[in-house]
Amino acid sequence: MRERRWETSGRLTFREVLAVGERLAALGLKPAHPARDVICYVEDWAVDSPDAFDLLDHWATEDVTLLHIREAWQGDFFLLAGGYHTVYQRFQDVGTYCSISHPWRTKPGLRFHHPTCMFWLGFRHNHGFIRVRLHTQEVVTPGETREDVRRVDWIDERRAIFLDAIGTLDLPVETSVEKGDLVLRPADPATPFFCSWPDAFGPCQFEYNSLDAYEFLVPASRLAATFAPQPAGVRAYLTGFSEPALEAFAAVQPGARSVYRCSVHCALGELPEVLATIEPQGRLYSTLCEFQTQELMPEGSDASAIIGIVGTAGGFQLEARLNRAPLPEEHMAAWLERLLGYDVTYAPLPPFV
Repeated sequence: MRERRWETSGRLTFREVLAVGERLAALGLKPAHPARDVICYVEDWAVDSPDAFDLLDHWATEDVTLLHIREAWQGDFFLLAGGYHTVYQRFQDVGTYCSISHPWRTKPGLRFHHPTCMFWLGFRHNHGFIRVRLHTQEVVTPGETREDVRRVDWIDERRAIFLDAIGTLDLPVETSVEKGDLVLRPADPATPFFCSWPDAFGPCQFEYNSLDAYEFLVPASRLAATFAPQPAGVRAYLTGFSEPALEAFAAVQPGARSVYRCSVHCALGELPEVLATIEPQGRLYSTLCEFQTQELMPEGSDASAIIGIVGTAGGFQLEARLNRAPLPEEHMAAWLERLLGYDVTYAPLPPFV
């Protein structure tokens, strides 16, 4: 689901982060305390080799994914994806996952969406998939009505972008508008097909699956070609593989930067230790407090709020994520600043990482 997000402007010490937890507790909320077990999400932890992950052995981990990142890449997407698929066939098993992301470009002249979108070509055990995601100019979360006056225009533009991708990929997917939302469905109801990442106008992403893992290699290459001749940021995601398998993937096209992402189970008070392990380029996130906004503002619209801790080299920040704005737009930042005791800026999450 699309979310609204704000973050504190400066760096905080971990002691200052815990003090915000005490501040929230004084308001009657239930923030995590230092001894509570939490899930810490690690992202963009740059490593020299796959065995660097052993540095996190002190904690239980899950969802371990190694990413190969290629910036300003100008290669042949068919050869790159085919190389990853060849290695995947050698090492695939239940629980293994491989996907390669690449930007694509839709028609110009959009009012509500960016012309640069993203797709993922992926392989899971015994099947393949293609996933297409759009990027909106702004986030209008489910249930918000501030753009309803332009709802028809939003939906028409989104439908046209999806039809552009569907046509390029030659997928049997139908689009319609039902109860004021865009709806996508496969022509064959038995096809595994998933829509997700919704905002106020319907899904911003769909995923089409096939038992033929080769089916999308050529169509995905056509979609990637819409981005030419501009250099592309390309990422490969590798989950559930042994170190020998990861070494084989690294040989597909050498030169990619390797980073890990995973979930770490630890006590809240151990976050500084986790951050020290993944520095200088890693990023972590954990939840400090969850609540419904009407607990603090009975007179306002209710929204689900999460106050999170973000750690990067140099310290911590706080973020606030809400499934909608419970106050008028012009009052949100001031309310969050009173809640947290720090200045905040509006900072939507990047859509394609």
